[in-house]
Amino acid sequence: MKLRRIHDWLWEIPREGGMKVPGRVYSDGPPAPDDPALAQVANVAHLPGIVKWSLAMPDIHWGYGFPIGGVAAVDLERGAISPGGVGYDINCGVRVISTRLEAERVLERRHEVTAELYRAIPTGVGASAAIPRLSPREMDEVLSRGARWGASRGYAAASDDLDHCEEGGCLAGADPSLVSERARQRGADQVGTLGSGNHFLEVDRVAEVYDEAVAAAYGLRQGEVAIQIHSGSRGLGYQVCDEALADLTPQMARYGPDYAALPDPQLACAPIESPAGRRYLGAMQAAANFAWANRQVMTGLAVQALCRSLGASDGDVGARLLYDVCHNVAKVEEHVVDGRPRRLLVHRKGATRAFGPGDPRVPAAYRAVGQPVLIPGDMGRYSYVLAGTATAMEETFGSSCHGAGRLLSRHQAMKLARGRSIHRELLDRGIEVISRGKKTLAEEMSDAYKDVARVVGVVASAGLSRRVARLDPMGVIKG
Repeated sequence: MKLRRIHDWLWEIPREGGMKVPGRVYSDGPPAPDDPALAQVANVAHLPGIVKWSLAMPDIHWGYGFPIGGVAAVDLERGAISPGGVGYDINCGVRVISTRLEAERVLERRHEVTAELYRAIPTGVGASAAIPRLSPREMDEVLSRGARWGASRGYAAASDDLDHCEEGGCLAGADPSLVSERARQRGADQVGTLGSGNHFLEVDRVAEVYDEAVAAAYGLRQGEVAIQIHSGSRGLGYQVCDEALADLTPQMARYGPDYAALPDPQLACAPIESPAGRRYLGAMQAAANFAWANRQVMTGLAVQALCRSLGASDGDVGARLLYDVCHNVAKVEEHVVDGRPRRLLVHRKGATRAFGPGDPRVPAAYRAVGQPVLIPGDMGRYSYVLAGTATAMEETFGSSCHGAGRLLSRHQAMKLARGRSIHRELLDRGIEVISRGKKTLAEEMSDAYKDVARVVGVVASAGLSRRVARLDPMGVIKG
């Protein structure tokens, strides 16, 4: 793979063959030319209607069709929508809840706190029954209303939760009628559940503040407690993606030579305005709303569990949703391209929206400083809160990295973990962890991931986000 250096933090794959735009990769050194994820960046550049660049963030690694860490914006009228540009876990995302609790209070009872969270929020493959199974009518409401559904039933940190969610926690174009009965059945008892893999819930300490003014606007104070939740649309979202790929893959040639010539069948896509494209978009938006409802319900359950474990009142805890961002989604957004505003469909797969100061789409409370950008690490190391920038708006369609990014496959991680007690290693670092099984701890150990500090260093140095604060884990629950 040919690579051209743009600056210290940015490398370009020149346009060639059927590529409609160049590829661009943010990195702190030259990417390995034989990395299969780079080939995926080039493949995405063939997508019909793509504008400016096929982008990859510094947490890039190989994924289905698109690389994880990939961003692609396509023209809304002439472009294609691709399930591979969203991923199977539709609207996998993260939220941070700030509190007024001093970290020492949780450290003294970290086992009790972590155990109570584990009891309150089901984890693992097939996790279910955090709340009663949804009726068909309730499922329609969840798919239509997203986080609003959970908040209206009392699952919230504070009364302004919805003001602090990307898109207000709901995509208005969702069409519940496009979500199959099989997908509905898979999701009916999974609202309020964490799931497995890299999903987690953490009780964190605000360990360091880098920008006092922005941290104050976000309600973050050094030495206080925050809760971090990372999860998505569970089995419902997986089913929506799986069915869309089965629908789109056989139809590619019918949409013309640009579609028939795509270099990877995993880039299966359709024109956004085609019946198949509209079907996937409406179902994907509904699944995104399911994910927001899921995280909203977990928020209420987590705050209640924290209060119970500490014998504290809601007022003592002072929980407040800082922000909720999704990092597996395709959304209609307006961006300036070649000096003029254009309506685009922005695919972000393993990438986080990072809108800058002054943007009217940023919540009013944060508009002067920029959108909160939440970057989880791994369960044994830190996470970061960043702020969006004007540079991101100019260079990446307002996008930043989404996490640490895997270094090892799950199989490789399991092999490396043989003979080790990951649970004990975490305890030795002062981190209480409760998991449904030892396998997950091995697959998700710190060694399996890039150091998120290095990933964050790239986006900060490239100007795509500003460092605001670092969160260190005290207690973690996993599937």
